[in-house]
Amino acid sequence: MTYLSPALPSALIRNATRLAALFLLSGTPLLQAGQWQPLFNGKNLEGWETRNGTAEFFVEDGVLIGEAKLNTPNTFLCTKDTYGDFILEFEIWGDVGLNSGVQIRSLSDPDYRNGRVHGYQVEIDPSPRAWSGGIYDEARRGWIYPLTRSEASRQAFRNGEWNHFRVEAVGSSIRTWINGIQCAHLIDDMTAEGFIGLQVHSIPREDQVGLKIRFRDIRIMTEDLEAHRKPNDADVELISYLENTLTEEEIRKGWRLLWDGRTSKGWRRVNDTGFPEAGWVMENGQLIVLATPSGQQRKGGDIVTVEQFSSFELELDFMITEGANSGIKYFVVEQPDGRKGTGLGLEYQILDDRNHPDAQKGVAGNRTVASLYDMIAAENLSNPMSRNKIVNGPGAWNKARVVVRGNQVEHWLNNIKVVEFDRGSQMYRALVAFSKYAELPNFGEAPDGHILLQDHNDRVAFRSIKIREL
Repeated sequence: MTYLSPALPSALIRNATRLAALFLLSGTPLLQAGQWQPLFNGKNLEGWETRNGTAEFFVEDGVLIGEAKLNTPNTFLCTKDTYGDFILEFEIWGDVGLNSGVQIRSLSDPDYRNGRVHGYQVEIDPSPRAWSGGIYDEARRGWIYPLTRSEASRQAFRNGEWNHFRVEAVGSSIRTWINGIQCAHLIDDMTAEGFIGLQVHSIPREDQVGLKIRFRDIRIMTEDLEAHRKPNDADVELISYLENTLTEEEIRKGWRLLWDGRTSKGWRRVNDTGFPEAGWVMENGQLIVLATPSGQQRKGGDIVTVEQFSSFELELDFMITEGANSGIKYFVVEQPDGRKGTGLGLEYQILDDRNHPDAQKGVAGNRTVASLYDMIAAENLSNPMSRNKIVNGPGAWNKARVVVRGNQVEHWLNNIKVVEFDRGSQMYRALVAFSKYAELPNFGEAPDGHILLQDHNDRVAFRSIKIREL
């Protein structure tokens, strides 16, 4: 006969209660606990290694702790094993004032920036910006899923207590939850496998020395993932970086490609019936307007969609060359007789702000990238801590988004809202009156119009051009 000590039942109850709470948060039935693998044994750093910086990691009372240190770059405690598809869960408690994150599918290649850790990072952000659960591409593209479109997601993280994170990385899909609230829904296929890393962010100030980030209950599941994935929250928007490809969910929600990635179908020269025979090329999944040498006649000219649109959401990627100028115009009206104003419309400016003189013209920056050209300057409207735009320079891709709901219009740059206005309002008409469009009656107020890509004599590439009508 086996006898149990009097203390054992109460200990079992406490552990079972904590485990049950953890499974309720994750949405995984308790009976499936055996499929989880612990990544942290609660005693030491076995299976982990430090990369890049010299901040310290140690274990105390079953908690893995990272401590901030001056004069060191970001420090990462990384798994020695790599993982492709998985579901990861962990709990964190961070000191306010110390940014952190958890790397997934990350790499440290000696040929890439001297071994700098790079790859997807699930953000831990205790600041007023509150982007915890967003996706940052460490040492590569920067923010690829900031929490700018769901207020509920920004409220999920709670300072001063333990927070439960869940990350599902399956195929090109990466989704995150904090305390049961979905935060990110990213589609991206840049990296399929890599290590998991816990970050202690670099610090610039003496008063930040000793700030700590704490981790516990770090576990991973790598098999039978489809049976354990959580449903999507419909209010958390999908952001996709697939090139010239729509996901099944995008198709269900009414998205379609405006450019097929190969041919000129659906596009033509402005005020014409055919596509330009020169000046534009389609190669490697990119629609490219070529540069025109100084003093030579422009070969291509602007191109427009065959269709016209009224309320819509438009997304595309663009990449500029040094000193380049271009634009995305919408509500473009054509006049076959070539009268003044033909081929014009509201313009989402595309510009190399650092190297093109137009950035210094206009009023208060209203000719810089992502601005409503010559009327409203683009600035960061999504981050209470900074008014600076997040923009990638020549040779890197940027994501443009234009949202039109009736007369309400928004410009977004790299998933940051940068412009909003009400076309037809008194303020809008006042802006037109002081712009280069002042002599054009009812400029920008057409009920519908074409979408135009501009040839401004500089080489600019476009891809992943997609739209859904609202």
